[in-house]
Amino acid sequence: YNQIDIAHVEAGLRTHDKYSPFPEEMNRQLTGVLADLNFAPTKKAKENLILENTPENKIFVTGNTVIDALLSVVDADYQFKNKLLQNLDFQNKKVILLTAHRRENLGEPMENIFKAVDRLTAELSDLEVVFPVHLNPVIRELSQKMLADNKQVHLIDPLDYLPFANLMAGVDLVLTDSGGIQEEAPSLGKPVLVLRDTTERPEAVEAGTVIKVGTESDRIYQQAFKLLTDKKEYSKYAAAVNPYGDGKAVQRIIEAVDFYFGFTKNQPEDFKIR
Repeated sequence: YNQIDIAHVEAGLRTHDKYSPFPEEMNRQLTGVLADLNFAPTKKAKENLILENTPENKIFVTGNTVIDALLSVVDADYQFKNKLLQNLDFQNKKVILLTAHRRENLGEPMENIFKAVDRLTAELSDLEVVFPVHLNPVIRELSQKMLADNKQVHLIDPLDYLPFANLMAGVDLVLTDSGGIQEEAPSLGKPVLVLRDTTERPEAVEAGTVIKVGTESDRIYQQAFKLLTDKKEYSKYAAAVNPYGDGKAVQRIIEAVDFYFGFTKNQPEDFKIR
């Protein structure tokens, strides 16, 4: 009504399948139609917007602000309040962080994920798995049924951002169907197995920071086992450069806003992978 300009942070992410993930893919495409300013995290995201006829002068490649936030809260001396996390031996154990909550993964796909986790712990006696369980009652019931009796799997309530970010910094490997974690974990040098058949973050796959494994139990097991037992393979993914940001996205967004509204004539430089 007031015709105020709309800016979209994290613009241009696409799976090109409106039902995967649902409803996120629909929401971001609709937001793209409404936005006047588009802050794309990557060059690929910018290209997606151009293909949808977004004017190029309204797109700025900034990196993603989630990386800025993450790097500002991770602390090597962080002390967990959760008793289980306080006592977890991050130094001498291999630790996996598991997150799983997608609607498209409910049912058999989720069962396959849990079977792979169960098999990994059976094969690796020094492995611990931390699973902050989503509040969805279907997921909580299934995780209790399939994983609660496994002494190497720790089912905990969802964590706030600060402890979750620092937990992610302490683990060896991340298994997730989340979107944002595909960007965050690589900034901490953590390889990610993506428990989805599609991802709106293909740059991460191309950069070698994540591996898309889907929800087939054997594939999840085999890829996780290889990363946890093959130091050379692990190092290849852990050392890959994150294509989603360098912690300076907020500054680029400020510069883009100033330029767009004519407060400066200096056009900001696009974020590029170094």
